[in-house]
Amino acid sequence: MIEAKPRSIPWSRVTVQTVGHTRIVQPRAALYPMARAALYPVVKRWLDVVMSACLLIVLAPALTLIALAVKLNSPGPAIFRQKRVGKLGREFILFKFRSMQDHADEDVHRKFARGYINGFGCKSGGHVVFKPAADARVTRVGRWLRRTSLDELPQLINVLRGEMSLVGPRPAVGYEVAEYSDWHLQRLAVTPGMTGLAQISGRSGLTFEKIVRLDLQYIERRSMAVDLGIVLRTIPVVLRAKCSA
Repeated sequence: MIEAKPRSIPWSRVTVQTVGHTRIVQPRAALYPMARAALYPVVKRWLDVVMSACLLIVLAPALTLIALAVKLNSPGPAIFRQKRVGKLGREFILFKFRSMQDHADEDVHRKFARGYINGFGCKSGGHVVFKPAADARVTRVGRWLRRTSLDELPQLINVLRGEMSLVGPRPAVGYEVAEYSDWHLQRLAVTPGMTGLAQISGRSGLTFEKIVRLDLQYIERRSMAVDLGIVLRTIPVVLRAKCSA
């Protein structure tokens, strides 16, 4: 298990490459003796496939009920699809249960994301936080889904397809990545995940800088023991949110 003490990776230990029109700052492999081990990526991918497939089967009734609740609460599709930026800048379509009104204005989040990443915008406890306290675009069912993180469950499909992992930095939207400083791009060095060190250390109450530093700490120290520890610590985090919803 690793401590949630954020720290960045020294610039002397990263490489810079261009993918499309995006500059990707990638930590050098030699920085990660555990992640470099031949078995780590193989075992990690094997567990992602097995666990995501099993969870999709076991949770099928719950997923059906959630989809029905989303449809009954507001018109529009139950599943929300959005282009996200994955490992080394590769884009993919992320799946979520729709938590907002259909065709919600994306410019609202675009402006908020710009403020959040650059350190100005909605504040809580003196810090700029990820989401505003109230968003009129969020539906009644969607508010509960977000609070309990149940809206993220369809991403098990992304994990099964290899676009995401169970554990890793959360995938960003393209216009968010456009606001990144060079050192922020280091979080694109690995496959994004459904949960990560930042999610078990404060979720959306963290500043963007704190989230990136936690992501870089995970990237530097990742191993199967760390991944399994994060998965186990995610369960009580989600349950506490569900009980308080």
